[in-house]
Amino acid sequence: MNQSQSVKIGKTDVLIAPKLGLGTNKVGGHNLFKGLKDTDGKAVIKTALDEGISLLDTAFMYGLGRSEEIIGEVLQEYDRAQVILATKAAQDVRKDYQPNNEPEFLKNAVEQALKRLHTDYIDIFFIHFPDKTTPKDEAVAALAALKKEGKIRAIGVSNFSLAQLKEANKNGEVDLVEDNYSLVQRTAEKELFPYLKEQQISFVPYYPLASGLLTGKYQATDRDKFERFTPAQFRQIIAALVQVKELAQKHAATVAQVILAWYLQNPALSVVIPGARKPEQVQNNVGALNVELTPAEYTQIDKLFREF
Repeated sequence: MNQSQSVKIGKTDVLIAPKLGLGTNKVGGHNLFKGLKDTDGKAVIKTALDEGISLLDTAFMYGLGRSEEIIGEVLQEYDRAQVILATKAAQDVRKDYQPNNEPEFLKNAVEQALKRLHTDYIDIFFIHFPDKTTPKDEAVAALAALKKEGKIRAIGVSNFSLAQLKEANKNGEVDLVEDNYSLVQRTAEKELFPYLKEQQISFVPYYPLASGLLTGKYQATDRDKFERFTPAQFRQIIAALVQVKELAQKHAATVAQVILAWYLQNPALSVVIPGARKPEQVQNNVGALNVELTPAEYTQIDKLFREF
């Protein structure tokens, strides 16, 4: 696969290249991670842009706006037209951060994000979480109005059930879905992916490295850190990663780079957004763009994790 090839988001004119972006929850996400430094966050963004990454994926909840502010500050030094900005909102500070999908709330959330990002348009705006009461097609219609105004270029939803997504997409206005997907969390393949393909909706996975599990740094004795897996499942994952490590050595790459390369070659995924706390982690992630798996290697990895 030519890694410089552009990927089109849904039915929009938003093009992303390379297929590797940057997840920025560790940039300014002081409410989510301990010991983060804004100086590191700025360096992470600069490194990503300098390495040719175009997509920056952020959200209000990453530092309650701080991640967006840091990105906005760094972007003053770069060509805005070369950057694809994706952000998300739903958590309502007036309601103890419970999700709010009401049209007025979403419109205001976009306006606030524009200010924090120091820009006059957002390439992709996601409803971060569904609320319990707002009809999802009405929530999306509010964003569609902003799209017509040129304030956003593509509409996304995140953490929606398939039924909620279908309601949101009643008028064919959803362009992108972001949800939990990795080689050890593959439930989306069964029902979600066929619907997305049929509707020409793009998909971006979050937690692609399964909170570090798929980097190969954990041992069979570390299951207490990943309790959602049974002991048998965890042993199976660790054994599979031993084989991935052998593949990685063949490619002079890391386990994480090989896993990311598998996602990059997966046609169901539009873009992959691993996060980074330090600039060197960005550089390691970018190294995945140089790993070209053969069809046999791609299938081998697929089969190793088929049961998840």
